[in-house]
Amino acid sequence: MEPDYATGFGPPTQAQPASPLRDHSRQSLHASSPVRNPMWSPKSRVTYSDRFIPSRAPAARLDYSILDREMATSDVLKQATDREDLNPAYNLLLRSELLGSSCPGPISPDKVQQLEQLRAPASPGKSLFRFKTGDAHSPHGGPAAQSPFVVSPVGDDTTAGSPFASPRRAQRKIARAPFKVLDAPSLADDFYLNLVDWSSQNVLAVGLGTCVYLWSATSSTVTKLCDLAPHDTVCSVEWSKRGTYLSVGTNSGKVQIWDVAKLKLLRTMEGHRARVGTQAWGSHVLCSGSRDRHILQRDIRCTEHFVAKLVGHRSEVCGLKWSPDDRQLASGGNDNQLYIWSLPSASPVYKFTDHTAAVKAIAWSPHQHSLLASGGGTADRCIRFWNTATGVPLNCIDTGSQVCNISWSKNANEIVSTHGYSQNQVIIWKYPSMAKLATLTGHTLRVLYLAVSPDGQTIVTGAGDETLRFWSVFPSAKSSGPDTTVASMSRTTIR
Repeated sequence: MEPDYATGFGPPTQAQPASPLRDHSRQSLHASSPVRNPMWSPKSRVTYSDRFIPSRAPAARLDYSILDREMATSDVLKQATDREDLNPAYNLLLRSELLGSSCPGPISPDKVQQLEQLRAPASPGKSLFRFKTGDAHSPHGGPAAQSPFVVSPVGDDTTAGSPFASPRRAQRKIARAPFKVLDAPSLADDFYLNLVDWSSQNVLAVGLGTCVYLWSATSSTVTKLCDLAPHDTVCSVEWSKRGTYLSVGTNSGKVQIWDVAKLKLLRTMEGHRARVGTQAWGSHVLCSGSRDRHILQRDIRCTEHFVAKLVGHRSEVCGLKWSPDDRQLASGGNDNQLYIWSLPSASPVYKFTDHTAAVKAIAWSPHQHSLLASGGGTADRCIRFWNTATGVPLNCIDTGSQVCNISWSKNANEIVSTHGYSQNQVIIWKYPSMAKLATLTGHTLRVLYLAVSPDGQTIVTGAGDETLRFWSVFPSAKSSGPDTTVASMSRTTIR
């Protein structure tokens, strides 16, 4: 496109690229046309500017051309991109170097690559300055000396504020409110009882007064298993490991074994002279603890009511738990004692006397062999950890309130504890740091009962306020293949 010259005198004008801020109301001062100027006449004196062209012959014209707007724009953007001072990676590096500001957020992989290129030396294969302090090629050798004042991201400093650092994993969010609440009328407010348990078949058993009810987490249906009225009440419930049998401890000292699928009482075992407040199933052995201070070992394959009696506690036995390998039995009593039994021996292997209140809360770690956690009552308020292989106490944490129950997560190295006087709360702990991950509130009375779902993600808590509250507190299991266990069949249907 050729420039448009005036027919009279005056310098030629060259078209300029379009500008987004151009003011269209202004006119060019050097391209005034004589036709549009009413004051112009051929006799008028012509004033030449410094760009006067003496010859206007077509052959002598200069080959002017108007700059293509699209080409100009692309060239400018390309030059701006190539400049280091306009490069985002360079700006991020410069800001971190000069101002010490950290990366405002995660950066894209392409910018990370650009930063790594900036971080690399100009000539990686050449050692320009040999024999410097700490150089691998120097006579001294060894790693380069690091200044204690270095905070630069291009140096050896790899602090969390560096743009090269990997983004920190976000902390898991734990819901502070229960996703389900069930009414539990006549749920006893008794510290020494154990009236709630969750089976591997995803069925919750609850003892309410003289009755035992079954709540299916799959279908949310409620089934009445038994009624001990008018002469007896329920003091404890405990599922077998496969979830097919339920043992019911009564106030009269009897233990009933029920077939849940058939809703049928299989047998009634005696031996205690007072209420049975706690039970623990092994592979085929059922142990029961009573107010009569004794622990009875029952083999359900035998016709005898019990095969062994463990004597040691001086007050009511209120806590019983088998180790994951069924080799050790932990028992806690109202005498503030924690005993470790190794059957078939009738004497305790270890006696822990550090608690200053009743020991009901007992839990074995599924992640570490011979690691036991126990919690004390109102006068103690502590969670203690023990090595039952050596008998050595490991740690003690003062929780500030009565410890009613403890349970480990099987999916993560975390613990949940329920509390009574005076805060009535549920706390999630990170082991072994024992940092609080969450504190859950909602119960108005002591949180006496605790059970964990078969998938390990949900807990249910019960209190004297006659409610059962369901909380989603633990992460899911990390498995590479499909989980075909019975516990996983209704993993998401409980909600």
